[in-house]
Amino acid sequence: MKIFLDTADVQKIKDWAKMGVINGVTTNPSHLARAGGDPTKVVKEICSILKGGEISVEVTKDEPKDVYKQAQEIADLAPNILVKVPCHKKYYAIIKQLVAEKIKLNITLVFTPLQALMMAKLGVDYVSPFVGRWNDIDVDGIAMLEEINHIMEIYGFKTQVLAASIRTVRDFHDSVMIGCDAVTLPVSVFEKSLESPLTDKGIAKFNADWKKLGITKFP
Repeated sequence: MKIFLDTADVQKIKDWAKMGVINGVTTNPSHLARAGGDPTKVVKEICSILKGGEISVEVTKDEPKDVYKQAQEIADLAPNILVKVPCHKKYYAIIKQLVAEKIKLNITLVFTPLQALMMAKLGVDYVSPFVGRWNDIDVDGIAMLEEINHIMEIYGFKTQVLAASIRTVRDFHDSVMIGCDAVTLPVSVFEKSLESPLTDKGIAKFNADWKKLGITKFP
């Protein structure tokens, strides 16, 4: 299970890169806009922080020919970049061409199992189904995610499933339990997932009991 942070906050990425539990970062135009400054420099810095990780960077153009050219330019920024392209039929031909050129792709805005199937047939590296946005329209996002996983497994596709739009610890937990290849989540949800009041309570009890011994050196 790969864990990606869904952010362009360089300081947060630096902090968690040291911990050894994240495998990369997913960015989008909104994240880069919030980060401010030159987005190209921000992307390059993130790539250098996690040299052994995978960094997803989304195209900002709309016309297929422009998306194709921009995808090539984004891929050239660093060797650990995956280019994010929306899952729309107008981009199928250029997705096919980019795959042929060995450009690593993370297809975003995937909302149906059949969309995921088509992307897998094109040979992309990742599909990113949006769990939270399914839930917004009263569709069980985790159930849809499970269907996509099932398609990849029964047909033996190499395309990996990256659970995106994760808004709660429960969605994170469920994405792990159904066997997704990867999950990307906001820093706030990731940090919350690491906490438990029982852990805090247990530490407090052990410390209190130890203090009763009055020992100043151990071992």
